[in-house]
Amino acid sequence: RGEMALIHGIGFPESTRSHFRAMDIWHTSEPHKVGVEGWLGRAIRDLDPKGENPVTAVNIGQGLPRALVAPGASVASVADLATYGLLTGIEEKQQRDKMLERFANMYTPAVGSGPVMDYLAQTGLDALKGADMLKAAPQKYQSNVEYPNTALGSKLRDIATIHSADLGTRIFYTEHGGYDSHASQANNHPRLLGEVASAVTDFWDDLKEQDADDNVIMFVFTEFGRRVKENGTGTDHGAGGVSFVIGPNVVGGQHSEYPSLKAEDLREGDLAPDQDFRGVYTTLLEDWFGLDAVPIVNGTFEKPAFIQS
Repeated sequence: RGEMALIHGIGFPESTRSHFRAMDIWHTSEPHKVGVEGWLGRAIRDLDPKGENPVTAVNIGQGLPRALVAPGASVASVADLATYGLLTGIEEKQQRDKMLERFANMYTPAVGSGPVMDYLAQTGLDALKGADMLKAAPQKYQSNVEYPNTALGSKLRDIATIHSADLGTRIFYTEHGGYDSHASQANNHPRLLGEVASAVTDFWDDLKEQDADDNVIMFVFTEFGRRVKENGTGTDHGAGGVSFVIGPNVVGGQHSEYPSLKAEDLREGDLAPDQDFRGVYTTLLEDWFGLDAVPIVNGTFEKPAFIQS
């Protein structure tokens, strides 16, 4: 369809091979220090500065990704929309408490108990504040598309359900795990990428069937690439990677430069990143959301032109 942009060589200077630190950097847009606010959390705050819509952003999955976290940013978090509306008041409280406990355990070691508890006190309960609005979404949803029976298929169906309910949600977030491996990748990666391909295809077919695709783009990323040389049974964490941007308003094709594979051009055995991820964020923020990206990504970066003007 020509609706997918490939962003080659994406990463950041002084790349880390730590899964946790790399995720922290991508989530906060802070490569040089431990960030407190998520980049999307800052964007949510700009999109809805008065916090008028509790579902301006929706996470489909467990807990609350750090990218969405910022004081004053309300985010609804739903593990499974199909059962969410069936929860009793007690079960909703238990789910909320479990989510907030996970959040506190995850981020207190990194940023200290003070900022975490301040955030929980101010906006933690907002993660489920849009419950009544989200419960109504499945009642409005009709589709002839049969999604694959996979975790990602269910998540993208939930996103399509909420989007088609026209609740004013501007940002959806979800994850697909299983890639943090260092062996047996020739067997596992085709299965994982097959799950992505089938779920993403059905998601866009669903939105197109409902004539609800024109105001949607999808950004797919991973926190690092892979090393050029095998470790004997697979590949380890590397530097320069790839991201995908999908949608009818995307300039399809290859963007940025594929990193050189020549030995003398590698960076400690890794592909050298030539597209800062914050530049890609800048394109999304400025050319899609119409926001000032500088305070959100903490600087000015070269941005690829993958959004149609």
